[in-house]
Amino acid sequence: MRNYSVKKDKPNTPSKQDPTKSNLIKGKDFGQLEELTMKLDTLIDLLSEKGIITKKQFDNNIMMRMHESSKARGFEDFEEEI
Repeated sequence: MRNYSVKKDKPNTPSKQDPTKSNLIKGKDFGQLEELTMKLDTLIDLLSEKGIITKKQFDNNIMMRMHESSKARGFEDFEEEI
């Protein structure tokens, strides 16, 4: 995970502390789920811009796969009960 920092500009404001440390704003670390979600969103946007797949097509494919996986797991659970 990356740690981004941005310098704040405060013109003509003397600082008693080390100026390199006092003028930094550190970004928030993202969790694995948040980072993965952002990566997938970016990938989907790029694919959509290139005309490879639209967001609607992607969403439909994901829904179908989730449905298939859910049914398969349901059958596995059912078989275990028998």
